[in-house]
Amino acid sequence: AAQTQKTQATLTLNRVQALRLQIISASMLLSVAVAMLLSLYLGREIATPLTEVTSIARRVTQESNFELQVPVTTEDEVALLATSLNQLIQWVGEYTKELELARQMLEQRVEARTVELTQALQELKQTQSQLIQSEKMSSLGQLVAGVAHEINNPVNFIFGNLQYAKDYTQELLELVELYQLHYPNSAAEIQERIEEIELDFLATDLPKIMSSMQLGVDRIRNIVLSLRTFSRVDEAQMKAVDIHQGINSTLLILNNRLKRSIEVIKQYGNLPLVECYPAQLNQVFMNILANAIDALEESVDYSKQYQTNTNRQLKKLQVVIKTAQVDKDQIKVSIRDNGSGISTEIKDQVFEPFFTTKNEGKGTGLGLSISSEIIDRHHGRIEVISEPGEGTEFVVYLPICSKFLATG
Repeated sequence: AAQTQKTQATLTLNRVQALRLQIISASMLLSVAVAMLLSLYLGREIATPLTEVTSIARRVTQESNFELQVPVTTEDEVALLATSLNQLIQWVGEYTKELELARQMLEQRVEARTVELTQALQELKQTQSQLIQSEKMSSLGQLVAGVAHEINNPVNFIFGNLQYAKDYTQELLELVELYQLHYPNSAAEIQERIEEIELDFLATDLPKIMSSMQLGVDRIRNIVLSLRTFSRVDEAQMKAVDIHQGINSTLLILNNRLKRSIEVIKQYGNLPLVECYPAQLNQVFMNILANAIDALEESVDYSKQYQTNTNRQLKKLQVVIKTAQVDKDQIKVSIRDNGSGISTEIKDQVFEPFFTTKNEGKGTGLGLSISSEIIDRHHGRIEVISEPGEGTEFVVYLPICSKFLATG
């Protein structure tokens, strides 16, 4: 019986141990399962938000989209990380906007400064060219005045003595005539000399020669006077002058270009003396008249090139100069040609510096620009009226009194 009990006890103990092992094994398996489940759960709860945080950070970096935010759905450490990232994105976005605004402002300033520098450079070039042109005109005026002065002295000497020479010649011819009248039968040697020199022809032709010499000297004196009137280098200050004298002197200087093919029609009104800078105004008249002559010459070339009827007469080329007193304070000078005219596009640019329609080497594009500035300095104005095929007219308005010019 004791042995049986011992055996049963042993079996029972073995069963208990086996059960204990089963319980331990089951507990371990359950622990592993629980651990795995817990790991999967925690992985989803932690890794998913971290992945989302990483994704948002990557998109912000790649797209520069600072409106993106990480959703915050919990209150744990991951939520704290997401909140910090959202704040960082917001700060970087604001800073980026400030940088962009600063960049735009800087670009605008640079662009504005570039425009200012470009305009300043253009104005500097314009001023430099105008100074060079003005210096050329000043040097030309001094040269013209010097030449006129050097020519004037001998011409005046010839002019003063020529009248005496004419009188003396006439008296000698009258004496010869009286001698022949009272001594018709002169010595043979004298008679031969009379025939040799053709005294009758000489007596007829010599007065004509003296008269033609007088006309030539008068012409030279008028040219010299016109040169001095045009240059007026001794009149740097304002002076009351006859505008017609300036126009006439300019026409005389341009006479070789006017030729016989261009008719100048003067329709001068009764003008008072005008206070101005004479040499500068003469430069304006020179520029306008020279342009009118150029326009007429170009219109002739165009007509000859495209003329289909060989028997057709070309129109008479004309330059019409009108002057009038507009009111008690202002005069008007109009210079019109009947050339080809200009288009509206060109008309709007004629007073711009360096603008020219002439071929290269025939113009600087500064003549009318300088003329406009000269008229502005006189507190006047200059206008251009033109239509294609109808010619071109420049109208200059000038104040009679210079009371405003002292401050100009």
